[in-house]
Amino acid sequence: MRIRSVGMIATALAVALTAAACGGNDKSSTSSDNKAATDPKSLSASLTWWDTSDPKNEAPAFQELIKKFNATYPNVKVDYQSVPFADAQNKFKTAAAAKSGAPDILRAEVAWVPELASLGYLYNLDGSDLLKDESDFLPTPMSADKYEGKTYGVPQVTDSLALLYNKKIFAAAGITAAPKTWAEVKTAAATIKSKTGKQALFINSGGYFLLPFIYGEGGDLVDASAKKITVNSPQAVAGIKIAQDLVKDGTAVKPPANDAYGNMMTLFKEQKVAMIINGPWEVNGIKDAPAFGGLDNLGIAPVPAGSAKAGAPVGGHNYTIWSGMPKEKVAAAVAFVKFMSSAESQAFLADKLGLLPTRKSAYDLPGVKDNATIAAFKPVLDAAVARPWIPEGGQFFGPMDKMAVEVLVQNKDAKASLDTVAKTYKSEIVKDYSN
Repeated sequence: MRIRSVGMIATALAVALTAAACGGNDKSSTSSDNKAATDPKSLSASLTWWDTSDPKNEAPAFQELIKKFNATYPNVKVDYQSVPFADAQNKFKTAAAAKSGAPDILRAEVAWVPELASLGYLYNLDGSDLLKDESDFLPTPMSADKYEGKTYGVPQVTDSLALLYNKKIFAAAGITAAPKTWAEVKTAAATIKSKTGKQALFINSGGYFLLPFIYGEGGDLVDASAKKITVNSPQAVAGIKIAQDLVKDGTAVKPPANDAYGNMMTLFKEQKVAMIINGPWEVNGIKDAPAFGGLDNLGIAPVPAGSAKAGAPVGGHNYTIWSGMPKEKVAAAVAFVKFMSSAESQAFLADKLGLLPTRKSAYDLPGVKDNATIAAFKPVLDAAVARPWIPEGGQFFGPMDKMAVEVLVQNKDAKASLDTVAKTYKSEIVKDYSN
């Protein structure tokens, strides 16, 4: 298939992108020789951006950044659209396949990028102005933007799950340090209940939130290099049983059948539960919760370890550009993404929301280097486990969510539930993998 080159202008440089070819074929790019300087005010376009961040806690800060962008690019109109995270992936795929209604720019969860790239729905950014300083991005977040050796996005934020805890409850119980293993969590829970009467732990009944338990025993969902399904391996089963036992023995609150995540956050913000497993995206909401006591009361530590290690999944989001965008808009899209992913913009988001930058240089800027919350998440990121960046990776969690409800809420057999997940992976998701 002939490769389509598109001239792009970003911060006074004209560069070139190549549209991703359909069906996952050759998506290499060519560089433009046009180096003409451009006045940002002369750049004119109307862009649509689907933002999948939390509309209450995070979206206002992103909208502030758009205003800052327009101070430099007054003639680039950004149609900001808040799209529910749970709907965005399939909604984008449907629109892109129809070649109508897809946004020019998508805030994509890290696992979506390989799939969307394999379908030909994203621009290949290699050779563009966006990647001139690629070495400034942290390697693990950047790795989620790669597919078959080419680059289809730039990292917006990175994250991982941590143990978030209430310092006041810990102090009242005489606990001076966060538990480092699940066995220590049990001991701490007993102390918290006996001395404060509070609930100790809430484990959200979602598959993503159970990955620390699987990783802790040395397991994973799949082995991509061996093309093998491992979600029902002995290690994975052992990890899920640890989580189930924490609920069964009362260490953790039994999640409700509906809106477990919302219940978890309400109990934590109202100081009715001492510990949860969650990420930096909730920091702003916790800070603003009237009953919690501000960030001075928030403790952050790596997730407790199992018998093998302590580890939580690498998460985060990336900026991606739709390959079906009219070529005359690409220059504006690149300018927008470059601004939004800059070290200064990332530092702004870190200061406002506690989100973790993906650029090394951002950690030296005000709002980041002196931010205690960001510093507390550093050891969390150091222990984070990269997920398999394969096109099917974004489809793993539907079956895992069902399993989590079965095990934590309905108390079904962990091995049987994971066997069902493995069968679903084999029949519907990674059909060429062994199990």
